Amino acid sequence: MAEAVYLCQSAQLQDSGAAVPFEVRYFSQSCAAFAVRYAGTVYAYLNRCSHVPMEMDYQPNQFFDLTGHWLICATHGALYAPQTGQCRLGPCRGGLVKIEVSEGDDMVHWHTSEHLQPENYL
Repeated sequence: MAEAVYLCQSAQLQDSGAAVPFEVRYFSQSCAAFAVRYAGTVYAYLNRCSHVPMEMDYQPNQFFDLTGHWLICATHGALYAPQTGQCRLGPCRGGLVKIEVSEGDDMVHWHTSEHLQPENYL
């Protein structure tokens, strides 16, 4: 059963602005993840390019390209749609691993799944 894990206050995420980072266990491996706001909605993904599994931010917590409309991999230049994580341009295979999120009462939570747990999960 999915569990809601507190991530941040809603105000910490501005449209096409800096991400809020967090750590997860994905298939029993420690992984970096991030949440961003785009067009008023919060989205979260593993911080792992689908081309080569490297972290994507070009500066700490910076994932949007100069237009503010695409998530960009700093190493390979791959562009991903912030709403879906699907690759739109550049070297990539498929898309980013999406993490379900919810927002309410001025708080953002991410949701666990069978293969996605909090970092301290045993």
